[in-house]
Amino acid sequence: MTLGTAEHAGPDRPVTVMVVDDHPMWRDAVARDLAEAGFEVVATAGDGPGAIRRARAARPQVLVLDLNLPGASGVQVCKEVMAHDPALRVLVLSASGEHTDVLEAVKSGATGYLLKSAGRDELVDAVRRTSAGDPVFTPGLAGLVLGEYRRLATEPQPEKSDEPAAPRLTDRETEVLRLVAKGLSYRQIAQRLVISHRTVQNHVQNTLGKLQLHNRVELVRYAIERGLDDGADDRTGGDM
Repeated sequence: MTLGTAEHAGPDRPVTVMVVDDHPMWRDAVARDLAEAGFEVVATAGDGPGAIRRARAARPQVLVLDLNLPGASGVQVCKEVMAHDPALRVLVLSASGEHTDVLEAVKSGATGYLLKSAGRDELVDAVRRTSAGDPVFTPGLAGLVLGEYRRLATEPQPEKSDEPAAPRLTDRETEVLRLVAKGLSYRQIAQRLVISHRTVQNHVQNTLGKLQLHNRVELVRYAIERGLDDGADDRTGGDM
């Protein structure tokens, strides 16, 4: 495994990953498993401040992040690194399945949340899917996150003076947004609409830009506030 600075991977390059955990043996084992699975592990870190510095320097595509870190919590690390690189995907890998920990991680911008009890193959699949923008959650947590989206959507928003008119989305962007709000993964949306996975990603990125939103949490909240999540037929169980 070679550690070093790397730009975001192109189509012919492996997905770049950084592993953050304060337990050296666990951190090294995860990094080794991911490297053996074909990922390029560009950095590791064992504390919050070090994770922030190294993530900014190495610019991985996926950050595999523990929450319980010395110096700065995993939630704080997630907020800091995503503010610097909004394209970064964060997969929390934690021993905690507490609802408050899961929700704080998602609110901070994490794409997925996996318990450390997951097997090697499950971890490798989660990192691969996270790199593609799919939300990945340990079974049982996806419903919790969708419920929180809906709770947030019911909270009154502060009034803004001279608020500009809402940007116009294309019919396809609206269709993709509706399916995102229902909890479908990018892969499932691609299959449903008979388009490529990358096309779905492009529609989501364009929508985020038009709406001046930063991540999937804000996007789903926007969609739910506008009633785009109506109907339960399309919702999935273990991985949103």
